[in-house]
Amino acid sequence: MEITLEYWNELAKQTILISSLLSGFSITVVANILVSDKNDKLTNQILKSATLSAGFFLVSVFAMIQISMMTTPGGYLKDVVAKDFIISRVIGMITFMIGLFSLTVMISLSGWTKSKKIGIFTTIVGIITLLLIFTTMTRISLE
Repeated sequence: MEITLEYWNELAKQTILISSLLSGFSITVVANILVSDKNDKLTNQILKSATLSAGFFLVSVFAMIQISMMTTPGGYLKDVVAKDFIISRVIGMITFMIGLFSLTVMISLSGWTKSKKIGIFTTIVGIITLLLIFTTMTRISLE
């Protein structure tokens, strides 16, 4: 089954929205950590995962903007086919998935800054979240 250009356009718009929101959230975490006085190993790991998340979500936004521009009826290109934006598609989806993974790592590590008990809780929540996201994403792509 081939996906229509209209569907790709809507998918790109939705991915842009989600990636923009999650990137903004990650950038906020990065900014807060940068201005904090904490400089331990755990805080640096959270900073790294938040930075990865923000960066990869931003790449996803721009890859999807290209798809949206190419698939918009009456857009700047005429006679577009799905293979014209395969590189943007691959880059957009891979960076989106890496962004999700980095975000859940950040969530999982966050509780360890408070206590061992909270750290275990946030790690479990992060793992369950990641598993459910990937299960849903896999389910969508298989149908």
